Amino acid sequence: MLTSFFSKSRPINFVVVAVYMSVFYLIANFPDLITSSFLIILKEMGVLLLFLVTVLLLNFISKRNELTSRNAYKTVLFAAFCCMFFAALKNDAAIVANLLVLLALRRIISLKSQRETVQKIFDATFWIGIASLFYFWSILFLFIVYFGILVHVGYRFKNWLVPPVAVLTLLSLVTATDLLITDTFYTFSEWFQDSNFDFTAYREPGILIPVAFLFALTIWASFFYMGIIQKASANTKTSLFIILLFTALSLGVAVLAPTKDSSELIFFFAPLAIIVTNYFQVSDDKWFREIILGVVILLPVLLLLFF
Repeated sequence: MLTSFFSKSRPINFVVVAVYMSVFYLIANFPDLITSSFLIILKEMGVLLLFLVTVLLLNFISKRNELTSRNAYKTVLFAAFCCMFFAALKNDAAIVANLLVLLALRRIISLKSQRETVQKIFDATFWIGIASLFYFWSILFLFIVYFGILVHVGYRFKNWLVPPVAVLTLLSLVTATDLLITDTFYTFSEWFQDSNFDFTAYREPGILIPVAFLFALTIWASFFYMGIIQKASANTKTSLFIILLFTALSLGVAVLAPTKDSSELIFFFAPLAIIVTNYFQVSDDKWFREIILGVVILLPVLLLLFF
């Protein structure tokens, strides 16, 4: 049974998930890989490694901050969500930016410890700033930084000044690097990406079907997630709410993204995996959970075969 296999967090679970992700990543990028140079292939293998590291990071964040129990549901869910959309697997910039945003999320949630707050705020802002260099609209996740400051360390005025300092530090480094390499200043036009509101691609069955499924799954699991937030302890409640805010912002990034080929949804998959995992943990209907998990895992295969 799938739910039984992924109900524990064991090395074999991560091996299976890693193989699953690698197969779909290589299939999605195969046409480009066979005609590319060795350096391009090496770069794509590096992106694949970062893709796999994202799963380990998601598991670490969830376990360390008690966002879920110790199981492998979130990892297989995240992997399957990503594999439903080949455009996401082919967008190197989105994969890298997503990993950087999760690194920032880790630092924001850890503010609840009340230790090294300035360093954590700086790090979180810096990671999001770097992510925005790859995928501009990931800059929206700065709202989570300020929310983290508000609920955890907002009583100290200096904490509110750290994010602008971190952004200015990053811009200084980027400008200096650009001057050193190209002898030109890094401009806003190089950083900014225009939004695109043409959702025509979402009419295609290969995108419409998984999007509709994930939308229904999000609505269903969110009802249970809100109940879990209400029953959680104060510290855990704040962390769970940050995930909810992360989910909303990821949808905002998707709406404002420069491309509408489904790759913009990648930021949505990690928080959704955590939300659905919480549903799996509280649901008493074992067969229904089994069906949902089976559909999630098999849907990428079916989409590959028929679309």
